[in-house]
Amino acid sequence: MLLPDLMSTLSPQLLVAAAQQTLGMGKRKSPPRAICVHLAGELLAVARGLKPAVLYDCNSAGVLELQNYLGQLQGLGFLALGLHILEIGENSLIVNLKHVCEHLEQVLLGTIAVVDISSKHPHPSVCSLDRLQDLKALVTELIMHLHGLQRDLSVGVSHSRLHSTDWNLCTLFGILLGYPVSYTFHMNQGNDNCLALIPLRVFTARISWLLGQPPILLYSFSIPESLFPDLRDILNAWEKDLRTRFRTQNDFADLSISSEIVTLPVVAL
Repeated sequence: MLLPDLMSTLSPQLLVAAAQQTLGMGKRKSPPRAICVHLAGELLAVARGLKPAVLYDCNSAGVLELQNYLGQLQGLGFLALGLHILEIGENSLIVNLKHVCEHLEQVLLGTIAVVDISSKHPHPSVCSLDRLQDLKALVTELIMHLHGLQRDLSVGVSHSRLHSTDWNLCTLFGILLGYPVSYTFHMNQGNDNCLALIPLRVFTARISWLLGQPPILLYSFSIPESLFPDLRDILNAWEKDLRTRFRTQNDFADLSISSEIVTLPVVAL
């Protein structure tokens, strides 16, 4: 739940108003009330270090609108300084600069797994990060870029852009969003993959915060069930780290991590 000093001044209505006044400007349709509340909760989780980033996909709001929105949340005392809008291609991610740099540095040490789901393969397979030199170089480039931005945290909401002409955004976003397992595939095969009609174990992590509001979906990602034994150690380490981070804050309660097995005719990435 929110800290007592915030509870006395904030309400879901204020969070909704901040989003709808800034993100729905011009001809854009304002995000629905439930989406506005959930987005605020996700951003607070990023600010508290429970996840490194949020991918903004509520509507077509641009960087200026996002900066105004985050500025309003800061003005309400809801968010502190240190958040950054990272544009990659046509996408905007809101990141916690300190935590995302720490996370990416750990990625280079092998704390995540990468699963190759290229359509030319009959089955998904785990790739060693050492074999993915292009990905390691990209993560290193991201770290250098983000470290350079940390020198001036006095800026309310900073912004930077990275070009992504030949990047696999599926893999990159999985890493930036803090998933312990990220998918990759050969770019020259489009978005086709070999996940259709195979059992997938879908992991979700939820936390509760404002009284009377639905839980915040903190994480949602999948792995092929056939690879679960191989990935168990990575997943256990991710869960242990998340629970440790969760214990260092008091804005949220009731961390719940669960999984279910699904089989889908088509898996979109």
